[in-house]
Parts: sequence; C-alpha cells; structure tokens
Amino acid sequence: MATRACKASREDGRPCKAPPLQEGDFCLMHDPEHAYEMAEARRLGGLRRRREKTVQGAYDIGGLEDVSHVRRLLEVAVMDTLSLENSIARSRTLAYLAQVALKTLEAGDFEERLKAMEDTLKRPKEGRL
Repeated sequence: MATRACKASREDGRPCKAPPLQEGDFCLMHDPEHAYEMAEARRLGGLRRRREKTVQGAYDIGGLEDVSHVRRLLEVAVMDTLSLENSIARSRTLAYLAQVALKTLEAGDFEERLKAMEDTLKRPKEGRL
C-alpha cells in the first residue's frame, strides 16, 4: 500500500514528503487554507525566541547544558524568591531551592571528580613501552 505525500515542494526544491491532511493534497504547513495559521505560528515562534534571548541576557543565564549554568539559574531563582514578601510559601520555595542547590552541588562535585579520574586514565604511564 502506497502512502500519500504532500504535493508541495520545500524551499530547497525537494518534495515535502509529509503526509497530507485527510481530505487534501497538502500537509498542514503547505495547505493554502491554513496559510494564516502557519504564518501566525511562525510569528509567535520568532517572538518567543526574541523574548528568550532578552531574558537570558537580563539574568545572565547561558542555558542549562552544564552545572555552572544550572547553578546560575538557581541563584536567580533564590534571589527572586528572597525579594518576595515573607510568607510560608516563600519559606517552602526557599527550602525546595536549597534542596535542589545541594543536589546540583553534588552533581558538580561528581562531574569534577569524574573528569579528574578520566584525565588520570588518559595520561600515559611512565615506563610503559
């Protein structure tokens, strides 16, 4: 049984290959009846990316790909929480953030020790042939 594919071409000229809508020849991205919705989705995606860059710059957060970035995010969260009005909810949030911070510190320590061990294992041993 042959599967149907969208009849539109991609920007690079290759066929789309996405499955078409049930009662049509085009996928959602290429269907002329959905052009406005797709344009709006692209616009909102661009707004989100710009907002993300602005927030990253304002809080000096580089992402979450390593422990130092996670530490910075926690630091921002703690400072923002400390600036809130004193309440039980604030205390609970701070306690939770402290727990997360401890786990992050443990992970950072583990990461450093693992790297040191890997570096040691990679060094050639003296006297080896």
